[in-house]
Amino acid sequence: MRTPGQDFELAAGFLFAEGILRSREEVGRITYCTEAGEAQQYNRVNLELRSPALPRLAGLERHFFAHSACGVCGKSGLETLRLRGYEPLGPGFAVPAERVSSLPERLRSSQGLFERTGGLHAAALFDSEGRLLASREDVGRHNALDKLIGWALLEDRLPLSESLLLVSGRASFELVQKALAAGIPILAAISAPSSLAVEVARAFNLTLIGFLRGSFNLYSGPERVLLG
Repeated sequence: MRTPGQDFELAAGFLFAEGILRSREEVGRITYCTEAGEAQQYNRVNLELRSPALPRLAGLERHFFAHSACGVCGKSGLETLRLRGYEPLGPGFAVPAERVSSLPERLRSSQGLFERTGGLHAAALFDSEGRLLASREDVGRHNALDKLIGWALLEDRLPLSESLLLVSGRASFELVQKALAAGIPILAAISAPSSLAVEVARAFNLTLIGFLRGSFNLYSGPERVLLG
């Protein structure tokens, strides 16, 4: 279940976040599915790999279609991420606290579909100066972030080590996992984080911000938020 639009980004971003794709060079042609004698199937996307070899699937514990649900979704948490080769994020990128506080208004101004429907989530990337780099909307929070990561992958911008990610709604385990996969050092959410999201963020040195509504709560990685 997804909001139509940026479907190729959604497919590429989901596969990258799941560890099936590792770089832009592995992505060949992306097309909508066309069955013999029929029109294009816009709910199906084919992504061809440049290498004839199948990607390594060892360590993945779920193989199913992307959806908009919340929660752990079958992953075994920290141990799974370590087995997949995730490393703690390094220092360097930091943003002033007052700039962080200004980002929800900038996110809202980029949510054209939300303005019309009132029912979509968003994910947006900002640089250290608070400039909007890209944003995506979708009925599912995870889909919006997959579209954003897919955009970065196809534009050869990964890792996003000089970016802050802002998401509408809550910060779940899966959103933290996807941010780590893309190398994003700061994840901010308009609402609350889950307890597992906080645990993972602390384990991998990701800065996690919640309840970003003028003020905010800082749950991990305080060195990346500059005070005063």
